[in-house]
Amino acid sequence: MLRTRGGLGWLLASSAAGNLGDGITKVAFPLLAATLTRDPVLIAGLAAAQFLPWLLLALLTGVLLDRVDRRTAIVLANTVRAVTVAATALLVHLGFASIWVVYAAALVVGAAETVADSATNVLVPAVVRGKGLSRANSMLQGTEIVGQTFVGGPVGSVTFAVFAAFPFLLNSAAFALGAALLLAMAGSYRPPARQTPASGVRADVASGFRWLRSSPVLLRLLVFAGLLSFTTELAQAQLVLYALQDLGLSEAAFGVFAFVGGIGGLAGAAAATRLLDRIGRRGVLAGGIAVSGTAFIAMGASEDAVLSAVLFAVFAAAIVTVNVMLATARHVLVPSELLGRVLGVWRTVVWGAIPAGALLGGVLTDALGTSSATFVVSGLSQLALAAAAALAVRR
Repeated sequence: MLRTRGGLGWLLASSAAGNLGDGITKVAFPLLAATLTRDPVLIAGLAAAQFLPWLLLALLTGVLLDRVDRRTAIVLANTVRAVTVAATALLVHLGFASIWVVYAAALVVGAAETVADSATNVLVPAVVRGKGLSRANSMLQGTEIVGQTFVGGPVGSVTFAVFAAFPFLLNSAAFALGAALLLAMAGSYRPPARQTPASGVRADVASGFRWLRSSPVLLRLLVFAGLLSFTTELAQAQLVLYALQDLGLSEAAFGVFAFVGGIGGLAGAAAATRLLDRIGRRGVLAGGIAVSGTAFIAMGASEDAVLSAVLFAVFAAAIVTVNVMLATARHVLVPSELLGRVLGVWRTVVWGAIPAGALLGGVLTDALGTSSATFVVSGLSQLALAAAAALAVRR
């Protein structure tokens, strides 16, 4: 039975609303960009713009979250996202949208996401007892998948087909709801006064790095998580072009394609705790990466939309299982008063690798002539990474 300290329900509800907004964004922004340009480098640049804030701001966000009330941080971040997306909807409706407007909105939303997502992650140990952490992380992954894929993806694509500003209006409402729900969450979630850092920002950031260096297990997991993020994003940034051009899907069908992938992700979240108990962390890490890479190679070779959707579901299941293992390892190993800073370092490396992978993926697609080839390159890279992970974490 999952034992909580109270507040998990509100945290999950707020996360579900925020992830619904994220899901609409991740479909509507690329679709809007694809109506403005079909340049694969510019399309990949949008994915880079969405995740670039993690590279630039994650460390500062980690310091912030070890100093302030983490619930308040989520409320403010979701409010900023709601206002930004509402402004984007207005510009789209008035016909003033350009690829650079999309880029600017993605940067602001991404910057606020560094706060909202990190604070949600850091709050988990504050509302869940130790033995329930893996299940709580699985539930959090489940809300992310349901919000972003099962609901957000189809809603984003279908409403975009109705009129382009529609999904952005819904997106703004979802972020506003995510902020409002946390206002009902009782209690203070500021780090205890005796643990609040009194030093400067630079010293706080350095303390996060020092702790990671002192934990060889988590440091190795960080390296592989960063490499996995980079190699998977080579292909994921090209997913919209893969679906529209290589598979010949319509814009509305693209949301359904993502929906099928979400089924796999939800299955991975449901099975993660059981897999960790049965095959251990090493098996989940190396096996998950290997399955993910194999699915991408098969997607690159496939010309059938149904088969590709199933393979994308397999990829999602594998990645979600790995993510649950990594999140639980962080919550178990990192002291509460350092969790924000260590997570800041983690997200800088892992999420900061995403824009680099996205841009390289665009260059690869441009050079190879097809996004399917980029999926094959990504899959082969992941198989090599799986072999390295199996050797590096043998103990």
